Amino acid sequence: DATYIPSWAGFIYLAIVLDVWSRRVVGWAMRETLHTELMLAALNMALEQRKPGEGVIHHSDQGHQYTSFQFGKRCKQMGVRPSMGSVGDAYDNAMAESFFASLEGELIERNSFQSKAQARMAVFTWIEGWYNPRRRHSGLSYLSPVNFERSHEAMFDVVEDAHVHAETMYETV
Repeated sequence: DATYIPSWAGFIYLAIVLDVWSRRVVGWAMRETLHTELMLAALNMALEQRKPGEGVIHHSDQGHQYTSFQFGKRCKQMGVRPSMGSVGDAYDNAMAESFFASLEGELIERNSFQSKAQARMAVFTWIEGWYNPRRRHSGLSYLSPVNFERSHEAMFDVVEDAHVHAETMYETV
């Protein structure tokens, strides 16, 4: 989803991709226009960060940026399944809206940015220096997204080892 960030010099737009499991912002981008390229930049960052397997789901609202040919083509290229909620559903993108409410209450309402560059730096610092590594969430047992993921790393190592072992067994049979 996307929102706008005000500055004395005008607005910038922020698009994000959230990992629903850990609430970590895995992709984000800022631009001066709210076009498909903004959403593609956030999606590309998420794909580069996570390198998901085939069939990962990208859920969004039905904004024209997400229904565009370009966005659909990129999703198809990367094996991403687009998912969109119904028109006018207030709960459709609740997790992204919750993130933006936190951004507004914790950063935007408390600051006045003189320039777009200052706004960009503040948003970057808030996401990468506060929200992902340190902001605690009640739904994550009061851990930050980064610490929540770290607390589950051992589980993923076991699953990955089992997968590698199964592939090795299959190849030797």
